[in-house]
Amino acid sequence: MFPIRDHNPSGRWPFVTYALIAANVAVFALFNLSLGERDLTYFFYDWGFVSRFVTEGLGLHGIVTHMFLHGGWMHLLGNMLFLFIFGDNLEDEMGHVGFALFYLLSGLAAVALQYGSDPVSDIPMVGASGAIAGVMGGYLLLFPKARVDVLIIIVIFFRIFPIPAWLVLGIWFGLQLFNGAMTPLAGGGVAYWAHVGGFVAGALMTVPIWLRRGGFGFWNRTHGVPPHPEARYQLSRSRVPQVPRRPR
Repeated sequence: MFPIRDHNPSGRWPFVTYALIAANVAVFALFNLSLGERDLTYFFYDWGFVSRFVTEGLGLHGIVTHMFLHGGWMHLLGNMLFLFIFGDNLEDEMGHVGFALFYLLSGLAAVALQYGSDPVSDIPMVGASGAIAGVMGGYLLLFPKARVDVLIIIVIFFRIFPIPAWLVLGIWFGLQLFNGAMTPLAGGGVAYWAHVGGFVAGALMTVPIWLRRGGFGFWNRTHGVPPHPEARYQLSRSRVPQVPRRPR
């Protein structure tokens, strides 16, 4: 199940969202594509977030720099897709500077919970997932009924369904909680608690904005969607002329 777009264009140019996407792509192209596997591993230890280093008072810069590193193409593309879908509307509501600060604080909150879950871990954490989870938490609070197109793939079955944001993001958050609880038993290489920490922090930091706009009254006025005309997507008809079947 992959969210591919929402139906809510922003009212202003979301250049902070686009700048973050560009920065992540540029860092990936500069380092992941130029370093060998061994050098890239050392690079992640130097610039990623390693809990044990923080416990020992070393490598504190990784608390921030890890947000711009990614382990592979799918890791990068997945994160950037989520930021592209959900970031513009939140930046529209918070303003450019406010959104940039919100993104950074969400990433720091993600680090805090991941660190608290295992303060002696030697595994470097990389990726913008925690900060983007904060964006998703804020989006859920402000626009719970916004329609998100989700691509569902079951073996050879492909179908796009418009699903309300509260369901898409609620399922995603539930999976992070479940997988985070199961990770000590099953192992794995995903920082689920960072996702949880970022999501919860993002929702909490958005509460003052939601209250200033009227809280439940804001939901009643906007019907839980961004205050812009909804984008509608449809397949255009082919311009290739049809040839009628000749009668026999």
